[in-house]
Formats: sequence, C-alpha cells, structure tokens
Amino acid sequence: MMRRTFLAQIAYAIRQDRWDKATKLIDAAPDLRSACLAVRQGGVKRIHAKGPKQGAEEVFLLASITKPMTACGAMKLVDAGELSLADPVKKFVPEFRGGDRDLVTVKHLLTHTSGLPDMLPENEQLRARHAPLADFTAGACRTPLLFKPGAKCQYQSMGILLAAEIVERITQVPFREFLDRVLFRPLAMNDTSLGLGGRRIRDTAQCQVTGNDSWNWNSPYWRNLGAPWGGAHATASDILKFLDYFIKPDARVLKTETARAMIQDQNKGLNDQWGIGWAVKRSRVGKACSDRAFGHSGSTGTMSWGDPASGTSFVLLTTKPAEQSRDNLLVPVSDAISEAVA
Repeated sequence: MMRRTFLAQIAYAIRQDRWDKATKLIDAAPDLRSACLAVRQGGVKRIHAKGPKQGAEEVFLLASITKPMTACGAMKLVDAGELSLADPVKKFVPEFRGGDRDLVTVKHLLTHTSGLPDMLPENEQLRARHAPLADFTAGACRTPLLFKPGAKCQYQSMGILLAAEIVERITQVPFREFLDRVLFRPLAMNDTSLGLGGRRIRDTAQCQVTGNDSWNWNSPYWRNLGAPWGGAHATASDILKFLDYFIKPDARVLKTETARAMIQDQNKGLNDQWGIGWAVKRSRVGKACSDRAFGHSGSTGTMSWGDPASGTSFVLLTTKPAEQSRDNLLVPVSDAISEAVA
C-alpha cells in the first residue's frame, strides 16, 4: 500500500523546472497588472498570482470561457428531454426563419457550424447605445448567414447567444439565474456569475483597455450585460472546478455521457474541430496535452484547459487582452504547464 501511494505521488508530481518557467513568464510580463495561474493534477493544486490581490480568489472577466458554461445550460435541457440537438432553432425562436435559417439546429449553434457571424455588423453601435441583449438577439435573427448550416465550422458568438435565448424561452427563467442554479451552485463555483453578480467593478480585476469608456470591458454596461458568449466573471479556483467536472463527470450537473460528449469532436469531416461548447483541437490547448484535452480561451486574456489523460486542469486569468498577450504569455505558460504535467 505504501509503495502504491509513493508511485501515485510520483505520477502526479509537477515538474518544478517547467512550473518555474511558467511563473517567471508571468512575473516578467511587461505591463501586466494582474494574473492568476491555477493548476491541479490529481490531488495536487498549485497557485501563482501577480497583482494587488496576489491570490486565487481575485475575480476576472472571463470573456469566451463563458461559452462552454452556456453550452452546459443548453445540455441540461437536452438531458431533461425539453430540447434536442436536432431541433431547428425556429421551433423556439420563430422569428429566426426563412431560407437557410430553417436548417439551423441547436447543434449547429453549439458547435460553431450555424453560418452565423461571430459578431454582428452593428456590434459596436449596439454597445455604444447600451443595447440590451434582446437587441443582439434580434440582430442575430436577421443577419445574413455566411454559409449553409453544417457546411463548415466558423467561430460564432451569435450562435451561442441564440442557444441561451432558447434556454430562456423554454425555462422562462433569466439565463443568468438558470446557470447559477444548474451549474455554478452544484459545482460550488461560489465566486462565478454571468454578469457582475452584485459585485462592484472595483472589486474585480480591471481589464487593461483604453477608450470607449462607456461600453468597454470595464464599463458598468458590459460587466452587467451578462453576455452568454463572454460575460461571465469567476476566480481561477472556480474555473478549476469547472474543468475538473469534465475530467471526471458525475450526475451533479449533466448525465455522465452528456458531459463526455461535450469534450469530443462533433464536427467530423469538417474543416475545424469543436466539441459542444468546448474547443477540442490540440492547437488550442497546451502543446504536450493529449488528444483527449479540451479547453477555451477568452479575448480579455484568459485561457483554460483540462486533460483527462493526465488528470490535469489548467487556468490562467489575466488582465491583458489576448491580442497583446497570447503569443508571449498565454500560450507559452500553457505549453510550459502541459510539459510540467505530461
């Protein structure tokens, strides 16, 4: 028994040299105000933080890590028999109809194969006038499709928006409240919310953006909007719990087979790989991860992945936008950690 325990400790050891490389990259990142790296492999959890709070409990705006959360909300209704992935969107959103829109299914929305755009052409104008989510939904219902549904894969935030709209229309419950009830609370993600969740913006990590103060990532408008494609707030510790659930799923949120399907490629034969809400292509996770790895990143400077093969969950939340930090921080840290636990 003692030998077995000792071998398990070796198997779950995180290579110190790779860990040190990752933390040095964070500490040396120029102009980076706040960041939190959290890694769990087996029973071992490590945290490294930079910034005024210096801890794993700082709340960050997640951006698109919100998308797999929204997908969980939709799949909860699939498990309950109230929704099918094969259902046409127009069944629940009748104003989304006509032409190829009639062919768009719930699965297309959740696998980035709907033909909808990532953002609406009028996206900035909507934000500038502080439009409610209903106006984004109306725009998604009338915007031209970019290709025939199911013909290819192209990243689309507006598809995720319509998936949340379907859930809200079926349940008659505000989507942010539904997610809290069926996902955040069951997983004890006590510091996670869609929207600010009653927090003050100054009590969260501030995104390093300038200009457009009335509707940028730090504005009361955007932080409170609760965009189902990018408006969730959470700590690194909570995102570890979210990833851990998919590494070893149980019945707390979804049926086990449903959770497993979400981290498997649903786009066989198409140009890009996606699970249901989750990215499953190896180029989107750490370079030493296995083919079973899944994850998601966000434009605010966030990245996460889980690898069932090694039992590892990785989260890096930062305040520096991904367009400035992806190549010199997010990806190198992710790669170093994937090597540390491989």
